[in-house]
Amino acid sequence: MITLYNFGPAFGLPDPSPFVTKAELLLKMAGLAYRADTTGFARAPKGKLPYIDDDGVRIADSTFIRRHLETKYGFDFDRGLDAEQKAVAWAFEKMAEDNLYWTITQARWLDDDNFDKGPRSFFASVPAPIRPFVVAMVRRQVRANLRGQGTGRHTHDEIVALGCRSIDAIATYLGDKPFFMGAEPKGVDATMFAFAASALCPVFTSPIRDSAERRSNLRCYVGRMTARYYGDYREIAGCPAAA
Repeated sequence: MITLYNFGPAFGLPDPSPFVTKAELLLKMAGLAYRADTTGFARAPKGKLPYIDDDGVRIADSTFIRRHLETKYGFDFDRGLDAEQKAVAWAFEKMAEDNLYWTITQARWLDDDNFDKGPRSFFASVPAPIRPFVVAMVRRQVRANLRGQGTGRHTHDEIVALGCRSIDAIATYLGDKPFFMGAEPKGVDATMFAFAASALCPVFTSPIRDSAERRSNLRCYVGRMTARYYGDYREIAGCPAAA
């Protein structure tokens, strides 16, 4: 059986990492049996989650997990899409992963109120005497990562503008379609759901969340995906599972 190494549910989300949620959804879409393991971070091949162990073969990064599932199991996540649609799907995935992700990270980790409501809980197991130092060190690393990626070099208002523009683009392209590319979910929906739910997470307050909440089609989309793939959740990110 495949093992998915994840963080585990948090903040009303299947996982606090949208990349982990994406990987889990790909496994669900492919109909593959898997088990989740929250103890694998220290052994992560690339120092990040998610990764999977498939009969002793470890695959890190959600995009390469998808490629592995397609190659080994022959599942076509883009079934029915033409070349142009596949290109659009790829572009939206990378916009979410390489742009929207960093704006959400900034809001969660560097805003003190949001940090206290969420990420601070990740450090609960750190011994109390050194916990403040570890928290400060990790937050400095997050700030450095944001600056190295580029997003952290912008003003707060500029970061918000980038995140909101990505939300608007996702919601506009989704339109009134049931799923991102049409009547049935495709591989891109694993990413779009993960990031839409992350942006809508009611635990955190930010203009990006406000922008997402104004898009009723985005909230309904999260509800539809929840109903199809997370039947044990009555709602995710404040979006009731669609009947």
